[in-house]
Amino acid sequence: MTENRHPEGWDLDRVRRVLEHYDKQSDDEAVAEDEASFEPPDHTAMEVPVDLVPEVRELIARRGKGG
Repeated sequence: MTENRHPEGWDLDRVRRVLEHYDKQSDDEAVAEDEASFEPPDHTAMEVPVDLVPEVRELIARRGKGG
């Protein structure tokens, strides 16, 4: 039998609550939630080549440290 693993701070109850939330969500609610995730005007979503991800993360980390 395979052991289930959850991210730190998660357990089976939390997984079930999240699944229930999305199972009960209407299509309109799902679209609104997706659109809301892109609302902050000071953030953006973009594709980054996988080999550049470590460098991008480092830049973001430095910015957060005042660098």
